[in-house]
Amino acid sequence: MQQEFSLKAYNYTLPPKNIAQHPADARENSRLLILHRDSDTHEHGRFHQIIDLLNPGDLMVVNNTKVFPARLHGRKESGGKVEVFLLSYPVEKTAQGDEKRAEVTALIKSSKRPKLGSHLLLGPDLNARILELLDGGKVKIELSYSCDKALSVILEEHGQVPLPPYINRTEGTTEDDRERYQTVYAQQPGAVAAPTAGLHFSKELLQAIDEKGVGVTEVTLHVGHGTFAPVRCQDIRDHNIHQEYVSISKKSAKIINRVRENGGKIWAVGTTTVRTLEFMSDRKGTVQAGEDWCGLYILPGYTYKVVDNLITNFHLPESSLLFLVSALYGREQLMAAYREAITMGYRFYSYGDAMAICS
Repeated sequence: MQQEFSLKAYNYTLPPKNIAQHPADARENSRLLILHRDSDTHEHGRFHQIIDLLNPGDLMVVNNTKVFPARLHGRKESGGKVEVFLLSYPVEKTAQGDEKRAEVTALIKSSKRPKLGSHLLLGPDLNARILELLDGGKVKIELSYSCDKALSVILEEHGQVPLPPYINRTEGTTEDDRERYQTVYAQQPGAVAAPTAGLHFSKELLQAIDEKGVGVTEVTLHVGHGTFAPVRCQDIRDHNIHQEYVSISKKSAKIINRVRENGGKIWAVGTTTVRTLEFMSDRKGTVQAGEDWCGLYILPGYTYKVVDNLITNFHLPESSLLFLVSALYGREQLMAAYREAITMGYRFYSYGDAMAICS
């Protein structure tokens, strides 16, 4: 087996102190590791310096998905505590009487797995019923709630921001997380995890980028729970990647294609944007408008059709996201950059620092 396809080749040791437990004091003040592909050189800076890498006529493509409060706490009919993690945004159904209903697949954490048909009490105006027991510990549930409130309001009132498991703080989730674990351009509710490369952009930085003559356009990929699924195959080519909902408007597709035709660079903000652009394009790299379920698996050997440059955070060892970035930059160079970042005290993962891979 070639080393670039060996799972162990993407392993690294990260001291716990390097795992960011809180965001930077200001979004654009996080550190930035800049990797130049053409010259195989790199430099260190702060994220607000990203503007110096962008040229007039370039285009930044961002993921406008919005993290919804997917973690709910309540009780079973027996009185036992239960935690419900919604794996996607609930699909609303026709109202019945004074109640609205919605269905969704979820994970449930409790001392005993609830039985089929049992009810969960998640709030004074929010209940759930187990409709189906699925594989992998998943369940299909029906939420019921008052017609007086929108589902988005109900979830905001009763749900918590679903921070990743490696953020392990004594104070738990805070009100600050509702703002900081969300991009400033988030619009479309549906993600259970943030597209974290976008967390570094402030409205002021985006304004400065616009004034420089660099375009910004949006796509949507709703980050699912599968993004945290471990790769268990020793040959990474055998891994089955998860699927996530993607959408590109006609306006965004037109903008992206025009910039490419005019010779501008396409900057993907985050691996989710990479997957969306590469999946929704034809063999020539022409981006198509529409919506679909993306199951694109990018690993070394893949030829990028649309994306020229990438802004991304640091990813978990042996993860499919490391494979994706390696396909753009090269595995050996990427792992060397990771080792240097660890030595220099960079902060990793969702609330951590960023890297820019540019040509």
